Amino acid sequence: MAVDQGPVVQSAILRSDLVRIRREKSLTQEQVADRLEWSPSKLIRVEGGRSSITKVDLDALLTLYGITSESQRERLQTLNRGARAKAWWDDFKGDSSATYLNYVGYEAGAAFIRQYQSSVVPGLLQTRGYSEAQTAVFLSPARVGGVVNFRMRRQEELAKRAERPRRYFVVDEAVIRRHIGKSRDPAIMPAQLRHIAEQVELDDLLTFRIIPFDAGEHAGLTGPFTLLEFDGGLSDMLYLDTGRDVSMVMGDDPQVGKFASDFEALLEVALSAGESRDLLLAAAEEMS
Repeated sequence: MAVDQGPVVQSAILRSDLVRIRREKSLTQEQVADRLEWSPSKLIRVEGGRSSITKVDLDALLTLYGITSESQRERLQTLNRGARAKAWWDDFKGDSSATYLNYVGYEAGAAFIRQYQSSVVPGLLQTRGYSEAQTAVFLSPARVGGVVNFRMRRQEELAKRAERPRRYFVVDEAVIRRHIGKSRDPAIMPAQLRHIAEQVELDDLLTFRIIPFDAGEHAGLTGPFTLLEFDGGLSDMLYLDTGRDVSMVMGDDPQVGKFASDFEALLEVALSAGESRDLLLAAAEEMS
């Protein structure tokens, strides 16, 4: 199990494991609370992620559940220590919404990131120049710097992980054809496209594919979406950001399966990775 998944994912895995173990022991929350002389609300908060848990309390739970394996106990205590650690994204609370920061917490610990974008380059692939030009359209000059720095930090932190996530991006051809930054520096967009082509060449965990205009209608026309998968038994997550509404869905919700199927449908009409790289370089040359 990765040990650098970040506090959000480690907390989620810990809570999932504690709920699973309790249910395997056929114990209700009320029964556990009564035997430990806790209030029922304390265990509800712990299992629901609304309250952290001390080492002593976690030891008490594991003893009650009959967990005697030292390796299993240490694994759960390691998760708990990680869950209580400071998150790097806490430094950006003033630049993003709480929902988005929570998503970044999950992204930071994902094992596999799949994303479809219909109009802009995925944030994890953006150059600083592209990011500044694209963000300036929506935000005041005073806020652009913080948002762009946050985006660059996301890239840096994922790259530093001992077990980096696989990343699979599919975009509509409109993403690479729109000359973002043209009014401030015509070289921004060609540099962005070449940057993606270079990263794909260097990183065997990165895939980038383009759906060409001549593919016609496709499952991504409803808008962008992201799917996250995790090690450690945590359920897959779906993140939707329409620009107006933001939502995160986990577990057995039908939407997760629906968008996973949509992603597979997009792959059927997308160019191959090699063809997509050739198109990136050709588009960059046309804009230069």
